Amino acid sequence: MFLTRFIGRAFLAAAAKSESSAATAAAASMATSRHNPLEEFFEKDRGLDDQKPVYGRSWKASELRLKSWDDLNKLWYVLLKEKNMLMTQQQMLHAQNLKFPNPERIPKVRKSMCRIKQVLTERAIEEPDPRRSAEMKRMINAL
Repeated sequence: MFLTRFIGRAFLAAAAKSESSAATAAAASMATSRHNPLEEFFEKDRGLDDQKPVYGRSWKASELRLKSWDDLNKLWYVLLKEKNMLMTQQQMLHAQNLKFPNPERIPKVRKSMCRIKQVLTERAIEEPDPRRSAEMKRMINAL
C-alpha cells in the first residue's frame, strides 16, 4: 500500500510539473506574440523602397443599401477604428511639425460613416412598427 501511494504521488508530481512547464511555455509564446493595443492607433511603417500605397474610395450609399444591419454595424466600427488611427497619426505628426501623408483619407472615412447613418435612418423610417422604428433611430443617433 505504501508503494502504491508513493508511485501515485510520483506520477501526480510529474504530471503537475509537465502541466506547469507547458503553461509556462504557452505564456512565454503568448508574451512574444502579444502586441500593444495602442499600436492599432498607428499605421504600420513602410520601408523606403515600398511603393506609395493606393487608398480606396468612400462607400456609396447604393452599395451600403445591399448590406445587412450586422454588416453595416461591423463596417461602422472598422471605419471608426480607421478614423481614430488617422486622427491619432495626424495629431502626432502635427506635434512634430511633420506633414500628414494622404490627408484625403479622413474625408473618405467620414463620408462613408455619414452614408452608413443615412442608410440606417432610411431603414428606420421604412420600419412599419413604430416602437421598433423609434428604437432603431435611438441606436443610430447613439453612433
